[in-house]
Amino acid sequence: MADTMAESARSRPMTQEEKRVILASSAGTVFEWYDFYLYGSLAAIIGAQFFSSFPEATRNVFALLAFAAGFLVRPFGALVFGRLGDMVGRKYTFLMTILIMGTSTFLVGCLPGYETIGWAAPIALIALRMAQGLALGGEYGGAVVYVAEHAPHGRRGFYTSWIQTTATLGLLLSLMVILLVRSYMGEQAFAAWGWRIPFLISIFLLAISVYIRLQMEESPAFKKMKEEGTHSKAPLSEAFGQWKNAKFALLALLGLTAGQAVVWYTGQFYALFFLQSILRIDAWTANVLIAWSLILGTGGFIVFGALSDRIGRKVIILAGCALAIVTYFPVFKAITEYANPMLHKAQQEVSVVIKADPADCSFQFNPTGTSKFTSSCDNAKALLARGSVNYKNEPAPAGSAAKIAIGDVEIESYDTTKLSGDAVRAVPAAFTAAVNGALGKAGYPMPGVANPDIVKLSGFFDALSGKAFVLVLLLTYLVILVTMVYGPIAAALVELFPTRIRYTGMSLPYHIGNGWFGGLLPATSFAMIAQTGDVYYGLWYPIIIAGMTLIIGTLFVPENKDKDIFTKESSG
Repeated sequence: MADTMAESARSRPMTQEEKRVILASSAGTVFEWYDFYLYGSLAAIIGAQFFSSFPEATRNVFALLAFAAGFLVRPFGALVFGRLGDMVGRKYTFLMTILIMGTSTFLVGCLPGYETIGWAAPIALIALRMAQGLALGGEYGGAVVYVAEHAPHGRRGFYTSWIQTTATLGLLLSLMVILLVRSYMGEQAFAAWGWRIPFLISIFLLAISVYIRLQMEESPAFKKMKEEGTHSKAPLSEAFGQWKNAKFALLALLGLTAGQAVVWYTGQFYALFFLQSILRIDAWTANVLIAWSLILGTGGFIVFGALSDRIGRKVIILAGCALAIVTYFPVFKAITEYANPMLHKAQQEVSVVIKADPADCSFQFNPTGTSKFTSSCDNAKALLARGSVNYKNEPAPAGSAAKIAIGDVEIESYDTTKLSGDAVRAVPAAFTAAVNGALGKAGYPMPGVANPDIVKLSGFFDALSGKAFVLVLLLTYLVILVTMVYGPIAAALVELFPTRIRYTGMSLPYHIGNGWFGGLLPATSFAMIAQTGDVYYGLWYPIIIAGMTLIIGTLFVPENKDKDIFTKESSG
């Protein structure tokens, strides 16, 4: 009977009411991601406005820390608004989240800078960023639960997959608005005050979202539960204080969202970081390549969401993790070969060794940008890592200064703490020049030196020919893996928890997985590269996390695609 109902639901077209539900939820969530990504895209300019009393490097660190604050508080937003959503209702809770998000974003555009109101400016900025993070922590769960509880049996994967496109669409929308305003005003005016315009116009997006959501009714599952008097009076303690439910939150985190998060971040954010920071591709070219991969691959969210209604959520998510494990190394090496052939050849042929006392070397994990690594070994490793140089480590006598051996040339490094006066600038500059000179002679591409083989695009459509198109295909493959793990995840999380604690139960593991496991990926991967001297070694971070999810998900996560989420049955 259930199979017959599901097949009937899949074969009929969407009703107007179902289209309105998806539009209301997706549009609002796109606008929330737009608001959230604006700050990240403009972090350098915002740093100059609100942290102007510090040197440029320090102000950029503080600006990024303020951005990170929004990610760190997302799980707390999931708890706060998840609880409200399970007690008060889905509609009014995620109406509240978009009001907080939109208002906070608008106020960032109005906020006076440091030169006007002093320390009150950065304090207010950080407070607004935390409000945005709290709101986003509640928005995703509310939108997903609302859509899932409106979806007919047998189509939850397809309906909720529309929500999964919103992070990508929000990012693209924010970049488009910034590029349009920037190109119209010019760099000088944009840096002075024009950066505020993308924040200010978010008030119109907020008005549209609120209007659409006010027209919507409460979800039928929540209304049914309220009428029966079975809604939870204490969703937090019920979801996480009772093992029968808490175990599913733990399984959702380790067996679904942790692997999903690292595959998502690798396919979109780390791929962009790899192109720019590792392969030295210019920002315009890298963004065009990523944009094309998103354009070509984003439809996969819908495809795999719909497919999960037929063959199951778990099998698609875990297959995406498995493919990532097997293919990340060859795919990223192919990206290097096509994007920067000179670098690829040098990595294969040039012998570089760091000879250092192991006790002198640190693990350069620096997610906030505030840690200082000063030893001779750390300075040598950091320089080679920034240059995307593959190297080997060789132990040296205790207490000796680290040396970089490039072929037959050896260059001694320095300890920052032992420098004073003019040497603070002169020694690092001389060391950098000597190392870069030796690397350049050995065959590595160097800054300021022509590299005719590196991919460089002048126009948006140039990406559709030559080796650039091969790169687009490779990056699109990474995006397809993203859509495999992310397209069905919303439905999978919704189905793990009963209606009475669904909003609370699914939101926390989602935001810990994506905000913390995924958010730590760039810093962790770079530290692994610097530690080992292998520019691909950072891929072990997503591979190991995806492997953990593959094992735990296969053994312990139930498949619930045919579950009736309107019943009073327990989780799982």
